[in-house]
Amino acid sequence: MKKLIIKSLVLFLISTIVFAQEGKKTFTFKKGEVMDVLLLSTNTNSNKLFERYKKTAFPVAFNYGYKPQPSFAIKELILGNHAPSSLIIGKWASKQKREGFLKSIVDEVPDFHKQRRELFQYFGLTYYQIPKDIEFSIDAKKYTIATALWTKKKKNIARFTSKWEKEIKKHGGKIIIKLKNGTSPTGYYYNSDVFYIIEWKNEEVFQVFSEKYPLPSYEFLANVHQFVIK
Repeated sequence: MKKLIIKSLVLFLISTIVFAQEGKKTFTFKKGEVMDVLLLSTNTNSNKLFERYKKTAFPVAFNYGYKPQPSFAIKELILGNHAPSSLIIGKWASKQKREGFLKSIVDEVPDFHKQRRELFQYFGLTYYQIPKDIEFSIDAKKYTIATALWTKKKKNIARFTSKWEKEIKKHGGKIIIKLKNGTSPTGYYYNSDVFYIIEWKNEEVFQVFSEKYPLPSYEFLANVHQFVIK
């Protein structure tokens, strides 16, 4: 059983960190489950560190009910200062399980955070408790954009996103998923007010929309992080 778990970890980590998966990926979450949105880049020459990390940290996560999901490579940075190489989605059975892992991991693996710092050049994490049953698919062959928005005044975000989403749909965009009310663990902060994954017919259609509604022009936005996934 232990060998099977380690083999599964190896296959999962190779697929999520080293290679981008191809084709359509479908995700299913039940009400109360937790979705991780993880952005990362690994340091160079980190093979030995990677071997230790996958043998120490991931078995603990699996014991807390972590279920790996399909991952994506980040093709291009459009807006923002961070250019991570991968977008990884994870699933936990509940918020209690997810936070239980965070509380216990250092007891199980004392150098856990040190390992992460040495292995990953960039590591941003936000997790979301899912309010209702959902299923969505992301087609890596389509032009797909992830957008995180931070606002100066949160009371303005609902009004803005309502209008912005209507214009997205009018211009041929398809909102795959919208996430809000997230939590970022201490040291791994990436908690935007709202996080979108949006599919466009092609790059040209997206460019027309973004030129008509340029996010940097909205003064109430404190920050924007936008990138293409594949």
